[in-house]
Amino acid sequence: MHTRGRVLRDGHRYSYQWPGLYFETAFHGRAIAFAIGQGEVILHVRVDGESVATLVRPAPGLYRVDGLADAAHTLRIDVATEHQAGPQRFDGLLLPRGSHARPLPRREARIEFVGDSHTVGYGNLSGTRECSGAEVWERTDNTRAFGPLLARHYDADYRISAISGRGVVRNYNGGPGRTLPQAWPHALLDGEAVVEDDWDPQAIVVALGTNDFSTPLHPGERWPDAEALRTDFVAGYAAFLGALRARHPDAYVLVWATSLHEGRISAAAQAAVAELRNAGEGRIGFVEVDGLDMGGCHFHPSLADHARIASLLRAHLDAHAGPWTSAPDTGNSRPGR
Repeated sequence: MHTRGRVLRDGHRYSYQWPGLYFETAFHGRAIAFAIGQGEVILHVRVDGESVATLVRPAPGLYRVDGLADAAHTLRIDVATEHQAGPQRFDGLLLPRGSHARPLPRREARIEFVGDSHTVGYGNLSGTRECSGAEVWERTDNTRAFGPLLARHYDADYRISAISGRGVVRNYNGGPGRTLPQAWPHALLDGEAVVEDDWDPQAIVVALGTNDFSTPLHPGERWPDAEALRTDFVAGYAAFLGALRARHPDAYVLVWATSLHEGRISAAAQAAVAELRNAGEGRIGFVEVDGLDMGGCHFHPSLADHARIASLLRAHLDAHAGPWTSAPDTGNSRPGR
């Protein structure tokens, strides 16, 4: 079995809490089965690239896919939802008698997407901006967010390292919890086990800052004013981008931000990128994204917005070092759209 995402593995069982996880296998036969543990999740089940089921809050237990032609097949199970409340569990695959495993082709391209609710795909299926908490959960589908869209274009494996409401130095509305850079090294959101695997992306796409700046400062927060917050943000973002570079020295790092909030988020993100460039970093780029309708839940990107974001990021990657190569950048990594 092939899996991508941040997981804790215990034998054939996988615990996960970050979004964007997926499980794949190849087999020959008429049937295959998989086991799901306790948890609230939406799963898309595909055989040979075609949807066979979407499981919404499936009960723990064994699920069988049968009635297939006696031939070679692939199975892919995608996790669509976000799970800040607690870990979910996938308990592995089972091949019934008459089916046998086949080698699963390796993808050459690998991309990591680091961010907040925009990267999660928060409320992207919604036709209205007003949503209850239950509706946000039901209308969030990470498989249709810009990251998986971009990865599918390149036939790339991907990892989603994103948490709704988290920022670089300040979470949404000054809320509690680890910031994204603090949570990023860990397999689950409890901040305990550190991810240790062979994940080595050729491109890392980062989008943070909306939660740092989209709400006013409150009395008692550690920044006396908005300028102090901006200064702390730029330094913190530059340090986090530097940590990503240290972990993956050959990856191309692409930072993007929307033009919303009078361009404050974009300008601060560009300042962080400039710090790395001034320190000699050449394999880093920036894209400002405008023209979004933000028609998803609570003014989040709609499906059309996610398609636009993916298109703009793809244009930049195609013009620079793409995720399928570790060749040096051309040097033309100036900020641009």
